Amino acid sequence: MGQHWKKIWVGSAGNMVEWFDWFVYASFATYFAGSFFPAGNDTAKLMNTAGIFAVGFFMRPVGGWLLGRVGDRKGRKAALTLTVTLMSASAVLIAVAPTYAVAGYGGVAVLLVARLLQGLSVGGEYAASATYLTEASAPGRRGFASSFQYVSMTAGQILGLGLQIVLQHTLSSGELHSWGWRIPFVVGALGAAVIFYLRRNMLETDAYTEATEEGTGESAGAVAERGTIRALMRHKREAFLVIALTMGGTVAYYTYTTYLTKYLSNSAGLPKQTATLVSFCALLVFACLQPLAGALSDRIGRRPLLITFAVGSTFLTVPIMTMLKHAGSFWPALGLSLLALVVVTGYTSINACVKAELFPTGIRSLGVALPYAIANALFGGTAEYVALWFKNGGIESGFYWYVAGCAAVSLVVYLSMRETRDIDLKRVGGAPEGAPADAGKVPAS
Repeated sequence: MGQHWKKIWVGSAGNMVEWFDWFVYASFATYFAGSFFPAGNDTAKLMNTAGIFAVGFFMRPVGGWLLGRVGDRKGRKAALTLTVTLMSASAVLIAVAPTYAVAGYGGVAVLLVARLLQGLSVGGEYAASATYLTEASAPGRRGFASSFQYVSMTAGQILGLGLQIVLQHTLSSGELHSWGWRIPFVVGALGAAVIFYLRRNMLETDAYTEATEEGTGESAGAVAERGTIRALMRHKREAFLVIALTMGGTVAYYTYTTYLTKYLSNSAGLPKQTATLVSFCALLVFACLQPLAGALSDRIGRRPLLITFAVGSTFLTVPIMTMLKHAGSFWPALGLSLLALVVVTGYTSINACVKAELFPTGIRSLGVALPYAIANALFGGTAEYVALWFKNGGIESGFYWYVAGCAAVSLVVYLSMRETRDIDLKRVGGAPEGAPADAGKVPAS
């Protein structure tokens, strides 16, 4: 059991640091935006900083392709080690980036390079950890083990939120704007260094090791094509499934996690401190729900949870968001936020293993990474922008229907896809235990 927990920790901990860095960039932008641009319009400074933030999302598909390829050709351990190296480098660059007063726009250039590296890292981290957690766990525990990916992701946001609260209460506004904003990036770099050390000593998964040994049934040509786009194109249906099943989940996740605090403050009219506390408490409960739902999927299957999420998001998003706008105080806002996150748990707790279970070993890492990164960049990364676009246009409720519509599209996918719980990951094509070697293959579209 000790070795099992070590694999879960090492495989998922990078997500915690990754999302900590991702969160603190967005949340501390109001403090460091003025350091990198000349004096002038504060809104313009924030927009420029947000533009650099957006670059990270565009790099995620590139990171998914590059690190997914590494994961399939060099191993899951190699991909996980590389992602945390990029992660650490990006945090260090932001922490030491020179201000406009010192280097002019040179500081902006350093910030841009850091975000490019961070985008590459985030694009590969999800798939690398999802693949590792799924392959490293026992067949009957894959849902439980992979659920810790979102536990660690949420923990990163909670830590970032907690550090922000601490710094706001211990440093003056002037100190935060001058140098205090660098502290979270130093913390992120140190955390990444610790994860790097842990991952350097981690074991490769049995599924990958066995697939790379001679006599596993793969030809020399198949081995050479591992982790390539050509090999992925032989699994177009599965790749499309990853994009479609991610669509509704990632929009809902970003809506009720990263956008929630802004929504409660700007639209619901709650004080910023109250909105922050609601998000903090809701995320704590959300993190605790993930292993419970993951373990449930190991007993009843993945599809029931995915379908429950999609049905709930399709029919409850509009009333929940509408009532949140008129919540008025802490407890109603917390109750509604928790209801939304309980629904979202049906997706977040198991989506990592579901995607990994769709692909054979030789293309599993890239198969998860690239389609997921594309879907995340198109739908998850743009969720807040779409929400603000509707709000600016005076039809904020349009965003509620947009979230519900994305969930409805994913619902169609969940209803039509096969159950993946009993797939044997070590068999070429992922056949169920005891089935013929080709039984686990999904028919070509």
